[in-house]
Amino acid sequence: MPTKTPAAPRVAALVGPYLSGKTSLLEALLFHAGAIAKKGSVKNHDTIGDFSTEARVRGISTELSAAACTYVGEGWTLLDCPGNVEFQQDTIHALQMADIAVVVVEPDAAKAPLAGPLLKALDDQKIPHLIFVNKCNQAGVGAKLKDVVAALQVVSQRPLILREIPIRQGDTITGFVDLVSERTFGFESHADALLTKMPESVLPQEGQARREMLEHLADFDDHLMEELIEDVVPGAQEVYANLTRDLAQDLIVPVFFGSAEDDHGILRLFKALRHDAPEIAVTRARLGVPDEPTVAQVFKTVHALHIGKQSYVRVWHGNIGDGLVLGPDRVSGINRPMGGHMTKVAHAAAGEIVTFGRMDDVHTGQSLAPGRVLDLPWPQPLKPCFSFALRATKQGDDVKLGIGLARLAEEDTSLHYDQTPDTHELVLWGQGEIHLRNALDRLKNRFGVDVRSAPAQVPYKETVRKAVSGQRGRYKHQTGGHGAFGDIVINIEPLPRGQGFQFAERVVGGAVPKQYFSSVENGARETLKQGPFGFEVVDISVVLTDGSYHPVDSSDMAFKAAARIAVQEGLLAGQPVLLEPIVAVDLSIPMDFTARAQRLVTGRRGGHILGFDGRPGWSGWDIVRAHIPLACMTDLILELRGLTQGLGTFTWQFAHLAELDGRDADQVVKARKAAMAAS
Repeated sequence: MPTKTPAAPRVAALVGPYLSGKTSLLEALLFHAGAIAKKGSVKNHDTIGDFSTEARVRGISTELSAAACTYVGEGWTLLDCPGNVEFQQDTIHALQMADIAVVVVEPDAAKAPLAGPLLKALDDQKIPHLIFVNKCNQAGVGAKLKDVVAALQVVSQRPLILREIPIRQGDTITGFVDLVSERTFGFESHADALLTKMPESVLPQEGQARREMLEHLADFDDHLMEELIEDVVPGAQEVYANLTRDLAQDLIVPVFFGSAEDDHGILRLFKALRHDAPEIAVTRARLGVPDEPTVAQVFKTVHALHIGKQSYVRVWHGNIGDGLVLGPDRVSGINRPMGGHMTKVAHAAAGEIVTFGRMDDVHTGQSLAPGRVLDLPWPQPLKPCFSFALRATKQGDDVKLGIGLARLAEEDTSLHYDQTPDTHELVLWGQGEIHLRNALDRLKNRFGVDVRSAPAQVPYKETVRKAVSGQRGRYKHQTGGHGAFGDIVINIEPLPRGQGFQFAERVVGGAVPKQYFSSVENGARETLKQGPFGFEVVDISVVLTDGSYHPVDSSDMAFKAAARIAVQEGLLAGQPVLLEPIVAVDLSIPMDFTARAQRLVTGRRGGHILGFDGRPGWSGWDIVRAHIPLACMTDLILELRGLTQGLGTFTWQFAHLAELDGRDADQVVKARKAAMAAS
């Protein structure tokens, strides 16, 4: 490779599907950079990444890990991003900070589609990226590597450029040929590759692969195209320059392979990152970072035990020292991260990722300049698709629970919680069951709050099917002094769905004085909060038509009580019916799974397909539109992911209320009455 001028600190995000080996690759890169003396392993729970208790218990990455190192005199921060789809919010934020992404995949063509959504997201945002095919120490991989690359090309919008080809003995990969320098390297057990002689049997394959690489590059360079047409062999420097330029513009996706576990191909990968990854000026231009003396952007927030709030930032401009006022707060301590360990530093230079301490008024996504917050685009939080209702196990922990949830939601913006007005439950929303279980573990481990969780209640409603006329309500109470008297006659009528509650009066002759009209309305409203089945009553009108009063004993309270009596009895006479919420769902799936997704919908009670069409901007994907009762949505995301190799997802919103009767309604009412009796 050509001689390179040392660059400012850069950031590489390690991303890829679940179980592709990103955390192991982080260990290998850090080891080759000399940042750690010995590699840890996921099996032994001693890696730099996956340092949290929750990650090690589950054996998966549950949050972003950042690790700083120096390689050949240049500073790097490596971001190990979760591969599980339920924790992808951290990955989305990390990519906003990255100069380049390394997409780690397994050497299995059948699993290539799992990388499709990630590759599309990278291309949509024009984030430079390369592919590292990991785990190539497995038996039989050598013969399958070509199929893996072909399968990945199907799900990549950009051309994949092989930077090297394997040397094999049987089906085992024993080394590689660099297609630019045309030098050959042999793999050694847990050691760097050694320069060796190219086997004659590889020459034809190497020549063809190099030609294909150059032809892809020539698509973006007229001079190189002319050289190929004229059979002029381009110099290595020209090829390297094309690769670096095209990668920075997200025109190509270089492909490397190796084994993080055996240290195969790791040094080659790090060299490629050093020479080809764009520098910070390119990333700033891509993101539209303003050219100001000092700018830093927060991309992750952590409430750490003993040390308080830590804001992970990338410094875009300037040299930031401890005590500088950024945005609304003063920087209180600067640390350089190494997984769960921090090293205190006096200042942070442009390009670095560090943490700022105790910036209580600063939030994830904010871009900070001295004394002010800048307006830079930031991704919207993922929409929730799974929920739990929560209750503190220990009496008196409600305040601690609220504080803990607020901090969790600040750390992970794909978590959302609210107090549901219909059911009065505290509901935590997220991306799936593992995501929420992990959040509850963090609540307990970090904030000392143990909770009980259960599926959230469905906010059923009630209404009436027939009109009721002349329903009387009389309240009469006599004590030693003044009594209480209120007497009204009302009509109750069902309204179209979505009309809510309407009140009117048609009293003639002063049968009920005007001063009591509002009391009747308020009494009716209060009564409708809990109908005959125990749920809120909606979509009805109450019309006051007649009544009587006593000049001494009548009062607001008496007419309010009379209204409650009239409405309660009128609802029973109006053939009450249960209403259940129906939601409109858009399921996004690869078209190979469209039929399965449709069966999943129709297999649920009341599930109804509205239609399906191609997903805009997504080749080979469909959107299935459906109506599904909210009661049948509880585990939809779990089953959908199970049917689609984890690729399927959905968005939803309330559509309408629909009548529910028969055995299903009886079970709902029975459960409601039991819950009311228990409370």
